[in-house]
This record gives sequence, C-alpha cells and structure tokens, in this order.
Amino acid sequence: MFDFINNFGVPLQIVCFIALLGIGTLFLVKFCDFFVDSACVIAKKLHVSPLIIGLTIVAMGTSCPELAVSTSDSIATLIDGGNANVALGNVVGSNICNILLVLGLCSIFSPVAVKKSIVKRELPILLGVSALLVVFGCFFGIDGSAYAITRWEAIIFFILIIAYLTYVVLSAKREKALDLGDGSAPEDKGEEPEIKDMSLVKAILVCVVGIAGIILGGEMVVSGAKGLAMHGAIAAGIDHDLTEALVGLTIVAVGTSLPELVTSVIAAKKGQNDLALGNVVGSNIFNILFILGIAGTVNPLTTGSQIVIDLIVMMVATVILFVMSLNHRLERWNGIIFISLYVAYLSYLVIRTVIS
Repeated sequence: MFDFINNFGVPLQIVCFIALLGIGTLFLVKFCDFFVDSACVIAKKLHVSPLIIGLTIVAMGTSCPELAVSTSDSIATLIDGGNANVALGNVVGSNICNILLVLGLCSIFSPVAVKKSIVKRELPILLGVSALLVVFGCFFGIDGSAYAITRWEAIIFFILIIAYLTYVVLSAKREKALDLGDGSAPEDKGEEPEIKDMSLVKAILVCVVGIAGIILGGEMVVSGAKGLAMHGAIAAGIDHDLTEALVGLTIVAVGTSLPELVTSVIAAKKGQNDLALGNVVGSNIFNILFILGIAGTVNPLTTGSQIVIDLIVMMVATVILFVMSLNHRLERWNGIIFISLYVAYLSYLVIRTVIS
C-alpha cells in the first residue's frame, strides 16, 4: 500500500512517510474512539451488561491501534517477505511504554492507588503472560533466521485471551453480586463506562467507519514507519532490521500507546488514579495475548536476535511494577524511577542502532 510514494524524489518520500506516520497515528486514536463508543451503544441496545462492556469492548478498544499496526505488518511480511520488526516491536515497545512512560507520568502527576484485586489477580496474570512471551521470543528468536513467534505459539496466546476474558467476566459478575448482596459499593469504580446515546443504525454505521479508519491508520503507520526506517538505514549505513525495530519500539509504540496515555491522564485529572494502573495492566495483557495471537496466526512473526534484550527489558519493567505495587500505592518517586528507566532504555536503543 502507498507504493506510489516510491516514485517521488527522496526528500519528498521522507516528508510523505513522516506525514503517513503522523496522520496514521491520529487516525488510530480518533477512530478507536468511534469504534469503542459505537460498539458500546450496540452492546447496550442488545441488552449486554455495562459491566461486561467495560471489561471487554473498552479494554480491547484501547489495544486497537496496536492490533491494527501489528496485523498490518504481519500481512505485509506475508506478502513481501522479510521480518515483522514493527509488529513484534510495537507490542513489546508499547508494553514497556505503558509501564515506564504512562504510569511514570501519572505517578509524577499524582500518586496512583493500587487496588488489592489488581495485585492479587491482574498483575500476576500479566507477569505470567509476559514470562510466556519471553520464553517464546528468546527460545525461537535467539537465531535471527528463526521465528520469534510461531503460528502455534500465537494460537496458544489466542486461546489464553479467550480464557482470560471468560475468567474476568465471571469474576466481575460474581464480585458484583456479592457487593449488591451486602449493600456495599463495588471495589472497582469506573468499570461500567459512560455510554453515549445514539440510534442503533447510526451506531452500526459509526462502528463500520471506526473499523475502516483503524485499518487505514494501521496501514499508514506501518508504511510510514518502514519507509522512514529504510531511508534512515540507507543514509546512516546501518542495519535495516535494527532501524526498523528502533522505529517500532519507539515512535510507533508511543503513538499506539496514546489511548492508554490519554485515558490514564484524564483519569488522574479526575482523581481516579486507580484506573490508570488497571488500564495499563489490562492493555498489556491484551497486547500480548490478543494482538500477538491474531498477528502471529496470520503469519509467524520473525525478527532479529535484538528482540531478546527488548523482551528482557519488558519483563524487568513488569517485575518492578509488581514489586512497587505491593505497597498498594505508586508514589512520585516511583514515577521518577519509571521515567528514568525509560530514558535509559531509549538511549540504549539509539546506541544499539547506531553502532550496529
């Protein structure tokens, strides 16, 4: 897609790729909102519980940008060959960004409360699926010619996301029933989203437009990212795969994490800081199981051996988050540590790419 850009001169090509990356990111964020709002309305019209809507549609909605980018890159790799550096780097980079950058900024802005249920349930699940991704990625990715995520591994991820959703929905319904039984308020405030009022026909149309916009935005981001990586590698005389991975782990990862960042910052401003952590943890679980499950099933995700270090960084960040969350509160000093680690990681990525 967008192959016609290659007919332009190099300076104009670079401008076009930058424009594609920027406009594509805006498309992903905006049309993601359209999709979530309309999907919630459709579910409500079909008499689906608002609680279930919040735990499924809204949770998956914030992962739509990553899904669009990773699936688009997986399809492009299937057609054109090469490595899916953007697809895998996008998920790993987004998870690192969500923990170190998003939670770091939120913690600095205002201390983040950590609910007991997150420490007992969601965080251990995130640790488990992150460890599984590290095992899959390191075992098959240590050789640059091997698969990082094979099709059968992706299918395992997809089965696990179905099991996770089933578990979360059943647990939430049981907890809500217990809360209503003793007259107390549910612990997880904000799980039931505010649903806009629109007709079913309009909601279906908006949903279709949202999906189309997300798909187009994903294509634009992948084309822009790979185009910039190609020109950057040629100009600097460095490894193309490492340059592509750098773009996927940084620019694309931050761009596709904008929904999580915006949602968490808005929650912090409203004094609902506990939602910031739940949003990030849930999104990271979806990124691994849902996105890699779909993208890897479409086409096995290959990449270079550099992904091993990135996976280890993601795992270390997740472990640090779990340890810091045991105090049931992320203070400003925790946020400073997160941001410092993220800056150090970005510096490492640049150095790794330049000296390759």
